[in-house]
Amino acid sequence: MKSTTLALTLTFFVTAASAGKRGLAWPWYNSPLDPGVLNNGQGQVVAIYDWETYSPPSTNGAGGLGFIGMQRCMDCDSSPVAQLASRQQSQGWATVFSLNEPDVNGISASDAANWYKTYINPLAIKKALPAVTSSTSSGQGLSWLASMISACGGGCYADYINLHWYGNSFSDFQSHVVNAHNQFPQYSIVISEFALQNPSGGQSAQVAFFKQAFTWLDAQSYVTLYFPFVATSPALLQANDAAGASYVGTGSTLYNNDGSPSAVGNLMY
Repeated sequence: MKSTTLALTLTFFVTAASAGKRGLAWPWYNSPLDPGVLNNGQGQVVAIYDWETYSPPSTNGAGGLGFIGMQRCMDCDSSPVAQLASRQQSQGWATVFSLNEPDVNGISASDAANWYKTYINPLAIKKALPAVTSSTSSGQGLSWLASMISACGGGCYADYINLHWYGNSFSDFQSHVVNAHNQFPQYSIVISEFALQNPSGGQSAQVAFFKQAFTWLDAQSYVTLYFPFVATSPALLQANDAAGASYVGTGSTLYNNDGSPSAVGNLMY
């Protein structure tokens, strides 16, 4: 990408981010879909990430949105950590997300802290600490995050904490986000996955939840970005992530099977 194009892209992202907070959580199997469908150019939807450090697979690149690279694992074939810095430089991300749910994947807080200092600290861009679950079990969720920050000893440079949440009600979601803010007030918050956990009301229940959540999140100055789960279609989710479809249901998908915005997708702008 030419430097002038890159500068324009980053300028767009920074400008748009000041007007909106919504983003697309874009799975690896989304090559048939167009993220631009959910970008009306008015700034409500401003970002996209794909749990990887490669560009979003789609029919239309990043759809005019600011791409956020994510080093979801300490090292993996799809996103080799040795290529993290070079991919960031060549693609021009303004923000990086780090480990995906290490609190429930056997990664200790001290190992994560050392890894973060080695690979994330050197990137001269906005940084998010590892994305943690909403588990309240000992040593998981916010407890794990507190342990990692302690293990960092003030040496992990970060702008955001990164939350995942799945549960049963808006009030529970709101309480979790407020609790995270109260526990870590020195950081802004990004929420890179959230939805009701397979509600009996299906899509209608998810729509009601997201209506409340979007309005509330937009009003919280400490929340910078949020990404409802998930920017795909029911058919693609079921075919490629059966566990996710079972856990969350397909009612929270942002696309219909024909690639048009779903009832949830229509809430994005």
